[in-house]
Amino acid sequence: MSFQAYIDNIKAKTGKSPSDFKKLAEKKGFIVDEKLNPTIKATEITNWLKEEFELGHGHTMAIFATFKGKTE
Repeated sequence: MSFQAYIDNIKAKTGKSPSDFKKLAEKKGFIVDEKLNPTIKATEITNWLKEEFELGHGHTMAIFATFKGKTE
């Protein structure tokens, strides 16, 4: 599955774009000053996405990749 297919599937399932997830991550303190908080591990972010949005591991990693700067 391509990166864009993951993003498209996430939007279809949750109604949220990567930028929407980024805003939510900022509220949780995962992103500070538009950069990943260095004290937060990827697992914390992927677990949050799995629990709150019922996304699979590949989908959570795609969102995490957008947090690291991969474009939508």
